[in-house]
Order: sequence, then C-alpha cells, then structure tokens
Amino acid sequence: MTDALPQGWHRGGVTLRRAALGLAAIALAIALWKVVLAPFGFVPSASYDGEHFGIERYVSATDQDGDGIDDQADILASARAYVATGPRYRSAYFEGGWPDDGTGVCTDVVAFALLGAGYDLRELVDADIREAPEAYGIDEPDPNIDYRRVRNLRAYFDRHAESLTLETDDIASWQPGDIVCYHEHIGIVSDRRNAAGVPFVIHHWGSLQHSFEEDRLAAFGRIEGHWRIS
Repeated sequence: MTDALPQGWHRGGVTLRRAALGLAAIALAIALWKVVLAPFGFVPSASYDGEHFGIERYVSATDQDGDGIDDQADILASARAYVATGPRYRSAYFEGGWPDDGTGVCTDVVAFALLGAGYDLRELVDADIREAPEAYGIDEPDPNIDYRRVRNLRAYFDRHAESLTLETDDIASWQPGDIVCYHEHIGIVSDRRNAAGVPFVIHHWGSLQHSFEEDRLAAFGRIEGHWRIS
C-alpha cells in the first residue's frame, strides 16, 4: 500500500512551480532587454557629462563658418540638429547629392554635422578624389554619391583629419564632436557618457533604430577610425 503524501506537499509543489516560472519570466525579460530593447534604444540609458569624470572638454581653435562657435561644438550641435529632423533610413541616389526627402543613412549624419560647421564634404571629398584617385580606388568620381560612402569618408579623414586612439577605455581622448568609424558605419561622438565614462554615439544605422543617440560606441563593432577635424 502506498504511503499517504506528506501534508502540504501539493501546495508546496505549486509554490515551487510558480517560483520557477517567475524566475524564467525574469530571465526572459532580462534577455529581451539586452537583445532587443537596450540595443535598439527603447530603454533610456543613464548618462553623465565629461565633467563628472574630470575630463576637460576640448575646444577647437578653429571656427570654419565664423559663427562664433568653435568647430568641435558646432559639429556636435549640427549632428543633433540633423537627427532631430527624424530622418527615415533609406539608401538612395540624389541628383545634387544631398538627400531632400527626409531620408538618409549613417554618412549623412556626419555630412550634415560638418556642413553645419562650414565643411562641405560633397565638395571636399570630390576634390580630394580627383587630386588623389589612387587613395580612393575610384576611376570615375561622382560627387553626388562619393561623399556618402563610408569607405570614401574613411580615406578622406585619414588624409585630412587628426587620427586618434581607437581604444574606448581611454575615455578622455574621446571628445564631443569627434568622428568614429566602424567597418561599414560612421557617426559623431556625443557629449553624453555612460557610467564608465565611455561616450554615446550619434548615428543612423537602420529603420528599427529608436534613438539616434545611443550608448553603443564600444558595442557596435570593431572601431576602424577616430578623427578630429581641428
């Protein structure tokens, strides 16, 4: 004859199952946050300024457009002004070069940021390609699209901007308004920093992106370029 089950066993088993389901739900929520919500910018990230880490902000000695704002600050402000328009992600060719339909790609963040500071990358990249085509590997320049390709901007900035560290733990060397480049992506360094002092990046990477300013400088991929205009 089977012994009777201990009193309260069924109630305890239900409690254990509920606890296990609760832990599974918490694990799923954490995974969802890490894989979907946080990377796509749906979860706001706490941020700090450089002063919080004792980092002196770099001020450029150059004011290319003569508006009374140094280039470094102007580039940052112009990047923010551009993404504030909420451009939709779409890669397309435009006669005249500049996107005019409210769409854009990552290179447009950089191009409009520099344009607002007085640097016309469409003209500058085209002139440099014609002067040194071997540096770009381009036989037939097209000013309408050449400045909107990551590989061409990498070549241009390598030739004409100050190259800086690629190590993100050297936090003081990453300044607001710097340019950062990955294998097939590019953006502008923000003045917002995470709890470790690593700055956010202002960029445009796809149609699922929720925020244009994200804590992803060190988490987007291998960094291949870090430049400062002046």
